[in-house]
Amino acid sequence: MKKIKILFLLAFLSGSISICAQSVTGKWKTFDDKTGDAKSIVEITEKDGKIYGKIIEILNPSKKNDKCANCPDQDKNKPLQGLTIIKGLEKDGKEYSDGKILDPVSGKLYKCTISLDGNDKLKVRGYVGISAFGRTQTWSRVK
Repeated sequence: MKKIKILFLLAFLSGSISICAQSVTGKWKTFDDKTGDAKSIVEITEKDGKIYGKIIEILNPSKKNDKCANCPDQDKNKPLQGLTIIKGLEKDGKEYSDGKILDPVSGKLYKCTISLDGNDKLKVRGYVGISAFGRTQTWSRVK
């Protein structure tokens, strides 16, 4: 009987670990759409049931001190490093939606959805109006 309890506990713990590993939270490497070069590390966190993403590292040394010159309102002229670019996404089935993503180059805010593609890839879609009018980037989990 004791062996069965231990096996059940181990099965439960391994299932819990795999569920936690499949979270969108964590650190993600972003890539330039044109060159494919790695651009930044974004840390995605959850607060009050909503998802937020902040640039925690700029990978190109010549851009480390860049500011968000075209950003709206309170983000205008803030350093890119430390800037929250994903704001207020909510879980909707297997994806997160109903929030915004900021393009720090153009300063434009877009509607956003994110979803896992496996455990180590994140599909990030920014769009205007309906999702068909947008673009998707794939970010890689930083281990």
